[in-house]
Formats: sequence, structure tokens, C-alpha cells
Amino acid sequence: MFDLGTSFVASVDRDPHALAIVDGTTRLTYAEWYARISALVVGLGEMGLTRGDHVLTAMQNRWENASLHWACQFAGIIVTPLNWRVKADEVDHGVDDSGAKAVFYEEVTEDAVATSAKAAGIIRKSAAELAELMQGNAPLAVPQASAEDWSLMLYTSGTTSKPKGVPRRHRAERAGALAHVAQNLYRHGERTLGVMPLYHTMGVRSLIASSLTGGAFICLPRFDAGKAIDLIEAEAITNLYLVPTLYHDVVHHEAFSPERVKSVTKLGYAGASMTNGLLRKLDDAFKPELFVNHYGSSEIYTFSIEQKAAAKPGSAGRAGINQMIRVAKLNAADPDELAAPGEEGEIIALAKSDEAFEGYWNRPDATAKALRKGWYFTGDTGFFDEDGDLFVTGRADDMIITGGENVSPVEVESCLSLHDDVAEVAVVGLPDERWGKVVTAFVKRRGNVTAEELDQHCKTSGLANFRRPRRIVFVEDIPKSPVGKILRRMLVAGEYREEQRIPEHQ
Repeated sequence: MFDLGTSFVASVDRDPHALAIVDGTTRLTYAEWYARISALVVGLGEMGLTRGDHVLTAMQNRWENASLHWACQFAGIIVTPLNWRVKADEVDHGVDDSGAKAVFYEEVTEDAVATSAKAAGIIRKSAAELAELMQGNAPLAVPQASAEDWSLMLYTSGTTSKPKGVPRRHRAERAGALAHVAQNLYRHGERTLGVMPLYHTMGVRSLIASSLTGGAFICLPRFDAGKAIDLIEAEAITNLYLVPTLYHDVVHHEAFSPERVKSVTKLGYAGASMTNGLLRKLDDAFKPELFVNHYGSSEIYTFSIEQKAAAKPGSAGRAGINQMIRVAKLNAADPDELAAPGEEGEIIALAKSDEAFEGYWNRPDATAKALRKGWYFTGDTGFFDEDGDLFVTGRADDMIITGGENVSPVEVESCLSLHDDVAEVAVVGLPDERWGKVVTAFVKRRGNVTAEELDQHCKTSGLANFRRPRRIVFVEDIPKSPVGKILRRMLVAGEYREEQRIPEHQ
């Protein structure tokens, strides 16, 4: 299989004059971008960086960051991206854990890097310095890595412990991107909104898939719904691949109209479940040719794909083209202990996938827990329906056990989201002396709906009685991670602001 440097050269050979990347006034064809990347490869070498070195990146989705990603693929350097909201102690952890030889940053991350004790001992370069390096002349870069070399190392979210490094090889990265192209039915010359961060698997996959199709990666450094709509219209974006929260913000923005986003023919989402209400609204607004629910992870890019997401709300579909999936019994020790159809269990995926990682970086304990007998135990819960389609119900840790019954937060959230006056909702279990946990809904409302009206909505929707929220809390905002995942732990810990306004008819 191609290494990623060779893959990029092949894209240049096919489409040298096609638009490759846009960032503000910067517009480069594949041939022009290759020349800039080649100059950066030389610059990295002059810094003393060599094949197999780790480098930390702490930048938004700007063209310098995308260029650095490709330059590292040519040089055989391992990109190790950090969230651009990173703090100094997180930079310290990244340097210590990966053994990074350099860190690349921009204005928003300058303070974190400057105050990191560990970063003081390694190479530090800003985005402006990278841009300057790329103005130099250099021979066109020759790929120095093999398909077996490490391409990048993503960090998983650390909720109760330090983030875990997920190293991935060139061949796994390219296999994931090829699957992404196939599963989303991308055409030659697709135009992609490059807003999912390049420290996240969705962002990296969009970048590589864009090159495979001779397409354009349109940078939006930091998500802003109004700017996203402007870019979609101005650059005739053809596909969107976002987390549900960002879709929510786009379609509810005052500047949104179907006419302004008419160039978009394909919608894809991942990273979190999408409520039925949002699915319906997006399908009506965009009327896409294809609406894909992509279910996967940093460890194994694709678990399953549903290409008709709006037609079967909640379905994660069937295994991806590089994958096999099962639902094991909850707390199963063996991958052959399978749940029955309709029975909720833990979703597991075959670790032989072309897209799979091989274990966590310097974490044999975590690797042993996740990889068992050739299968990756995802920690997600779900079930197969009578058609053989997968439904993901949440994280095993998020499951609410109330009065001995298992309640999936996702099911309750989907029900409440269908009420017109519910803007966003998150459901958790809060401690209760009698029930163990009580189902509690945190609601951000757009109208004057009352808790009593929402309870009645749940009753008439067919939601089982034991799944109905016993408490409804109206909040100013639902806490989320930088990529839009609901942070249920913050709600459980009481880290939220209750809504201050008083509805008119309460």
C-alpha cells in the first residue's frame, strides 16, 4: 500500500491544477501546495527532525497546520496533535508521553507552550515561522516513509485519567480515508468544509480523503456557524462531515437558508448520536442525496455505516467495508459471549481491520483491557435490531440503572428532542436513595415549554414509563467537549447553570 507521501504525490500527478486548499486569501493548487510542502520538509530536516520523531502540534485548522501534517508524512515524522485549547500541563504530558522533539503552535496556544516547562527543552516554532519556511525554494519532496511507519498519534479524551496515545500507521490512515471516500460516495473534485479539528480523527480523515478525490479542503480555523454558512455559499462546498452539535448550530443560525447551502449534496456525521428532531430538520433543510451516520473511533476509524440516516433514525447501520462488528453481553470477558438480537450489550469490532490501531502508546494495561482475543472492546453499548442494523445506545459508563432497569440516555434524549420547544437536551442518572439513580433531563429550551408539558410529551410518545425523566432541569447551555460531545460528567457533578428566565405561563 502507498505511504501517505506517495499518496499525495499521486494526487498531484492526477490533478496538478485543481484547487487543493483554501484558507482566507490563500488558495493553492495541488502543484503549488506540493512546492510549499516540499520547502517545509527541508525546513523540518534543518531543524534536526528525522524519521520516527514525534512532533506536537497545537494549531487550529489553518493551512499551515494542514501543510505541516503532509510535510510530516513525507518526512516520516509522527504528527502528535493536541487540542488548540490546550493548557501548559497538557503540553507537558504530550512532551513526556510521546518524547516529542518539537512543538508547533499559533497565537491562541502561544501562552500554553511558553509556560510549559517540558516544551522549554525542545524546538518551538510558530505558524508564522512555518509560513515563512514555505516561501523558500526546494526540490520536490521525495517520500521517506513506508506504509508501515507511524503516521500520527491521536490522544483520546481523558476523563478520569491522562489521555491515551493512539498511534496509527500510514497504511491504516490511508485505508481509513479510502473507506471514507467509498462509504460517503465522494466524487472527483469534492469540496470539503475543513472545520473538524486536525487533532480529531474526523478532521484528519477529511484532509486525506480530500486529496484522494482531487478535492479542495476549505479551512475554517475555528467553528462559527455564520462563517460556515458564508464559506459553504462562497466556495460551493459539496459535502459536510460534522458532529451533531455543529449541524445544530448551522441549521438554527439566523443566516441559514436552504438556498445558501444548495451546493451541499452529502451530509455525514459522527462523534456522537444525533437526535431524531435534528435528523428530521437537517433532512428537510438540505434534502441531501446521501445522509451518512458514521460510527467509529480514533482506535478503529470505521465500525459501521448507515447511508440513509434520516430514513432510519438512530441506526448506525452495518459494518464498514473494512470491518466486522458484534454485540457482546455486558461485562463479557470473551468476544464469543454474544448478546441476542434486541439485547443490549457492548459493541466490539474486529482488530484485524485495515483501519485499526495496534495498541495504546506506553499503556499495556489499557491495551490489554481494550484488545481481547483479536477484538476491540469499544466501551459503547448497543444492540442489533431484527433487520441486523446496529443501534448505539451510549457508553457503558453512561447507562442509567434505575430501580433495576437499564435506561439508555440516548433514547430519552431522542424522544425529548422531537418537541418543538426543546433546543438541546442531555440525560443522566443522578443518585437517588430509593431508585439508585433517577433519570434526569437537562433541557435548553427555545420556547416557554414547562416540565409538565415535556413529561406529557414523553407519555404520549410511547416512551416506557420507567424511562421517563423524573426530574427536568432547564439550563442555559449543555456542557460539551471542544468537538461537541455532551459532557455528562459535568451535569452529574452539578457543573451547569440553571436557566434564569421565568416562562410566561408558569
